Amino acid sequence: MVHDNRHGGRKSDIIIGTLTEGEVVAVKRLSRVCEQGIEELKNEVRLIAKLQHRNLVRVLGCCIEVEEKLLVYEFMENKSLDVFLFEKEKSIKLNWKIRLEIIRGIARGLLYLHQDSRFTIVHRDMKASNILLDKEMNPKISDFGIARIFGNDQTEAETKIVYAMDGHFSTKSDVFSFGVLILEIVSGKRNRGSSNTSSKLNLLAQAWTLWNEGNASELLDESVGAQFSKNEVLRCIQVGLLCVQGQPKDRPSMSKVLILLSSETVRMPQPKHPGLITRKINNETESSSKGDDSMTVNGITFSILDGR
Repeated sequence: MVHDNRHGGRKSDIIIGTLTEGEVVAVKRLSRVCEQGIEELKNEVRLIAKLQHRNLVRVLGCCIEVEEKLLVYEFMENKSLDVFLFEKEKSIKLNWKIRLEIIRGIARGLLYLHQDSRFTIVHRDMKASNILLDKEMNPKISDFGIARIFGNDQTEAETKIVYAMDGHFSTKSDVFSFGVLILEIVSGKRNRGSSNTSSKLNLLAQAWTLWNEGNASELLDESVGAQFSKNEVLRCIQVGLLCVQGQPKDRPSMSKVLILLSSETVRMPQPKHPGLITRKINNETESSSKGDDSMTVNGITFSILDGR
């Protein structure tokens, strides 16, 4: 092994290593104090060993010992998406063509997990730091430690959830997270807040407000420059908003998402208000509770929460 790539304060470290044959690999070392380390690693290995897709990270081996818990997988030259997306100096390397291909690649990987693999797999932790980029900037979904498998005979109704409300998950929770990821890739901003410090709107609320004002293209990261298709940008934002709709039943499947992202002729549904945003009706909200972190804009109450 050559050098550490990440350090303390995390549940796991990533170490760059070299096999005896000379192949460079990434080694995920789980913390020895991690209470669920062994089970998490076993789950990750069992899952990924069954998966073969160009937009999923390839696992090469593992080691499960009392003192060491290691997972060996293919080395991704450009590390994770968040390194480029949220660092201003590096975000200029993500032109619109690359961003669009990253969005489509993640969508293909999720479709495989949800529909085309042997089991229906819910990743449960879709975020920019879990999207790795190879030397050609192709995206690969990683970190299946908290994924769950559902049998093929399990219906959507049996797993339907309201995202992040009661701790249960379905494929529609992955769709929600993918929608957040689309908006982050388009805007270059994290969902937890707007880059405008005078605004309390999180990214979902900001995107929804701009969409309703007819100014959705203003969400685009200025680092992209002038070389982009406005229609493609608006289509991605609309798909992102469709994915983060408050009701899971309203969110499209990943197969539908790919069609919407790829076709310029397919009819695009109009999105309903996102999750974590509640409509204000007669001075009361549809939500059963509303904390201090909320504000009302144009008759809509925005709950300022992180949708992860």
